[in-house]
Amino acid sequence: MIDFPQRKQLRLKEYDYSLPGTYFVTICAIERLSLFGEIVETGGNINQRRIQPSEIGKIVSECWNNININTDCVKTDAFCLMPNHIHGIIQIYEAGGQRRPPLQKIIQGFKSVSTRRCFKYDCKNIWQRGYYEHIINSDHELQNVRQYIIHNANNWREDQYFAS
Repeated sequence: MIDFPQRKQLRLKEYDYSLPGTYFVTICAIERLSLFGEIVETGGNINQRRIQPSEIGKIVSECWNNININTDCVKTDAFCLMPNHIHGIIQIYEAGGQRRPPLQKIIQGFKSVSTRRCFKYDCKNIWQRGYYEHIINSDHELQNVRQYIIHNANNWREDQYFAS
């Protein structure tokens, strides 16, 4: 019998991810391929960069923005499309007794819908397995994460997911 390595558990074992809260999420493209676009300079200032999204990147952005429409008790906040990953903030809130979806189901739905919409570009799988999440515990931390997301394209060359 082959003894395969165990996948590292990324979620907190005892935490209920359907509780009202704010989550910082990072999802990587399969094999960290630059499927979503490229970082380009804006104007003459080399410190000002933005993503020039590919068609797949446009679909991913649209699907992220539709999370608010398609999922009850969920609101998206800051979002950043990068060449081979995305960062976003998801808020799960209480809404008059409605059942709140767990974070895992929200991400699963997003990845599923965005992947299916990319079939027309011969992309059958655009996401790596899993995702990274961090529970945001304070308004100060939320502001710091928002700033990180907003300025992420400017820091692309220093990003841990940078691929030249």
